[in-house]
Amino acid sequence: MTEPSGGPAVSSPPPSLRRRRRDRDIVVPEAEFTSYYGAPILKAPTWEALDVAGYLFLGGLAGASSGLAAGAGLSRRPGLARVSRLGAAGAITVSLVALVHDLGRPLRFYNMLRIAKVTSPMSMGSWLLSGYAPLALASAASDVTGIAPVLGQAAGIGAAALGTGVATYTAALVADTATPAWHDAHRHLPFLFAGSATAAAGGLGLLAAPLAESGPARRAAVGGAAVELAVTEHLKQTIGLSAEAYERGKAGRLMKAAEVLTGAGAALAAVSSRSRLLSRVAGASLVAGSVATRFGIFEAGVESARDPRYVVVPQRERLEARRTTTA
Repeated sequence: MTEPSGGPAVSSPPPSLRRRRRDRDIVVPEAEFTSYYGAPILKAPTWEALDVAGYLFLGGLAGASSGLAAGAGLSRRPGLARVSRLGAAGAITVSLVALVHDLGRPLRFYNMLRIAKVTSPMSMGSWLLSGYAPLALASAASDVTGIAPVLGQAAGIGAAALGTGVATYTAALVADTATPAWHDAHRHLPFLFAGSATAAAGGLGLLAAPLAESGPARRAAVGGAAVELAVTEHLKQTIGLSAEAYERGKAGRLMKAAEVLTGAGAALAAVSSRSRLLSRVAGASLVAGSVATRFGIFEAGVESARDPRYVVVPQRERLEARRTTTA
């Protein structure tokens, strides 16, 4: 304690008080989401992007093309019907090749047919593919060879009936997992896959069918693109934190490219009724946009499984909401 001349005694604070004052000035850093040993909480999908994302796209293109082919056949548009039938047959063939390659052995696909489980998207999808593929191939073969046209048309109608399931069951397949970006979007993905598949099928028709017969393909392309873009935007606004996975990194770049390609393709398709060149450009843009959408969705799922935030934060929010409701 000191006593300056002409004034009262002034004392300095004790060391413990000075230490408490310094502690109050320290800003606690924001918590980082980590896991034991730095390992992800969820195991990221081990699928190859080219196999699985390609399978998602090709299955959607095949299923929607069968529906377009059936309509074109019934409305007497043989050029559009042939393009769509051949597109469906080719897409489902390559799709099955990609699936078997991912499985590793063809026998594994056969083993999935040993049971039928209605609550399993994989089981139902396997049976859908087994029924759809022969019908799509028979319809295309009959169109090209001219053999048994009545049976070929019947096979095409059957393929169209199953095509809706083929185009959309993969949405349930990926959403029925713990992967946050897929599971959180389980209400959106079926509509998103349906719109993307329809836009791709319409794009294929614009790209390769005669201009005079491309009206149904044009309407399918514009309608499918509108659904895809609207559902994608709604998904990003409503699924919460995991929407970040669709907007960042590689997935974000792919989804942005899909948005640009699909929007541009739809705009060109709407004004291309008299221009063969515009129809082809629109068709190519729509098909490329659908490819980018499927690969973007795949990459978003992989990234969300790697980051613990997408698991921890929603769990805590659900727990807090449950406590609030109970209180």
